[in-house]
Amino acid sequence: MEINKLDAIPPGWSYNPASWGQRLPIVGFALVGLAIATYLALFQLHVFDTVWEPFFGGDSRKILTSATSKILPIPDAALGAIGYFVDALAGIIGGIRRWRTMPWIVIVFGLAVGPLGFISVLLVVLQPVLYDAWCTLCLCSAAVSVIMIGPAMDEMLASLQYMKRAKDANISTWKVFWGYKEVQGKVL
Repeated sequence: MEINKLDAIPPGWSYNPASWGQRLPIVGFALVGLAIATYLALFQLHVFDTVWEPFFGGDSRKILTSATSKILPIPDAALGAIGYFVDALAGIIGGIRRWRTMPWIVIVFGLAVGPLGFISVLLVVLQPVLYDAWCTLCLCSAAVSVIMIGPAMDEMLASLQYMKRAKDANISTWKVFWGYKEVQGKVL
């Protein structure tokens, strides 16, 4: 069955935020972030004795072994790796009309990308403020997180707009959220 690409563009939009051209770069960035965070987590778990740091000398070690990195039961980089994995997985699930057919995964995707970006920025701010140190790979990970936010939020906005149109048409928001087929054809 061939998909009509114009049918995949949300009403009022000039492009489809769920197209593969929009989502694959986000998935690619998430995989880069996953690799960085996994490497940092392996250092924090003492699998590696050293961590690569081309610019700031021993600062990465200072950041990665800080009290902030140990607040939770598992290293903060491991949580980042899990977050990036969820981003990549949620980014590949569904087709080009998922903003309408699978709003639940689009919202999971947006909620995974957005908070991860916020936490990354917070951790970057804490580096010089609390520890007078910088971590190159931590900065790279934060940059990856921030780059992913815009495109992921576009798709989430398209899904939320679709769900609002459904609500305005007195169609069950719950059913629309889960993508029940009997309601898909009733909403523009």
